Amino acid sequence: MDTNNNKMHVVFDLGGVVFRLDKMIAIQRFKEIGVERVEEFLDDYAQKGIFGDLEAGKLTAEQYRDELSRIVGKLLTMEQLEYAWTGYAAELYQRNFDALLRLRQEGFPVALLSNTNPFMMRWARSNEFDGHGNGLDHYFDRLYLSYEMRMMKPSPEIFKAMIDGEQTVPEDILFIDDSARNCEAAAALGIQALNPDNGGDWRGDVFSILGID
Repeated sequence: MDTNNNKMHVVFDLGGVVFRLDKMIAIQRFKEIGVERVEEFLDDYAQKGIFGDLEAGKLTAEQYRDELSRIVGKLLTMEQLEYAWTGYAAELYQRNFDALLRLRQEGFPVALLSNTNPFMMRWARSNEFDGHGNGLDHYFDRLYLSYEMRMMKPSPEIFKAMIDGEQTVPEDILFIDDSARNCEAAAALGIQALNPDNGGDWRGDVFSILGID
């Protein structure tokens, strides 16, 4: 049952939507810290190997660090790994932060559903995230994070868990993700999906769908 006065629930992806995603910067940073051939594991939407296991919650941050250190033949620090992973966050937009707060002020429940990992979240949930002393929790009512849920988009299971968490029905959810595959998976469950380009300005479309001037 929807306990939020029948307002649409607005659920955002993180990379590509809240900020512009750049895989090449992340690859460059991983190579800087000594991880060669990293492009074999990194993707725009879903990682492979131990990188994927980290985001799926199959490895803890410490287990991932130990395994990657063994592969590269030297001990990598948590700080180095955070530096490398956050290379994905190429550009943050104040317009998006303002829009997220506007949605909440208008009474819309706002959530995040992201394939992500502890290194990215250590930064994103810190007061260094937006440049104004706020982390993700300042902008979202709830965070659905793949490594905590131990499931990843585009699996139906993670969307069903998000629907349950929002305590509403699929038709009352607007999902925004720059991955067409993730949007198709959401739509298959009856969720209304919007598929902007990576780093695109989604505000007009979102506000129009929600009836905000």
